[in-house]
Amino acid sequence: MGLPSLFKLEKLRIEAYLDVDRRRPADPARMDAMFNPTSLERGHTVAYESARRQGLNTPGRPARYAYTPQGTLSLKLVFDGTGVDTIGTTALLEGLGVKQRIATFEKLCLRMNGSIHEPHFLRVRWGEFSFDGRLQTLGIRYTLFDESGDPLRAELDVQLVEDKSEKKIFREAGKSSPDLTHARVVKAGDTLPLLCREIYGSSRHYLKVARDNGLDDFRVLVPGQTLLFAPLPTQGGR
Repeated sequence: MGLPSLFKLEKLRIEAYLDVDRRRPADPARMDAMFNPTSLERGHTVAYESARRQGLNTPGRPARYAYTPQGTLSLKLVFDGTGVDTIGTTALLEGLGVKQRIATFEKLCLRMNGSIHEPHFLRVRWGEFSFDGRLQTLGIRYTLFDESGDPLRAELDVQLVEDKSEKKIFREAGKSSPDLTHARVVKAGDTLPLLCREIYGSSRHYLKVARDNGLDDFRVLVPGQTLLFAPLPTQGGR
């Protein structure tokens, strides 16, 4: 999914959901951009411990990996009420002014939803590009007004922080060490004791894994379901 594949005729779309797995659409459920952004900016950082542990008057230390914070996505959206581009106006927003469009965007991305007591979980789509995140910062700049002072054009600087479910994070990370939590997708023929043996080196922890995943019967595993395997309390607990 390289960036060159983004520049297509499809409109950038922001979808809103009530859950981190992005299965329950919110209301409003989506919003298409009037004008596609000229670029997307992805931000990534990696945290290391060496700088915090560096002593005075000592040589440098190796950079020891600590964790990888969530990435970010930055983009600029333009809302126009002059009618310069009627093609880019979605059916949902057709006929609305700039203030109404901004209100819809804020309801979709910024405002707390009373049913979940937090803002929506978002997914940005553009061509083959997809980003799961939540709104982190929003800047609104009004650049054109009518005679009464109502805005006719606004530029939105939007930054989202990456947000995925724990199962998706662990699945993508592919962690396999017994002292790290990781996920395993069940395949036909898998049993919980066998999976525990593969991950922990012993099948004795299958009841704990069943409890952690809320399994009523550890003998019944459904192919395709994702199980989480938590770290062992001690390395000697195998």
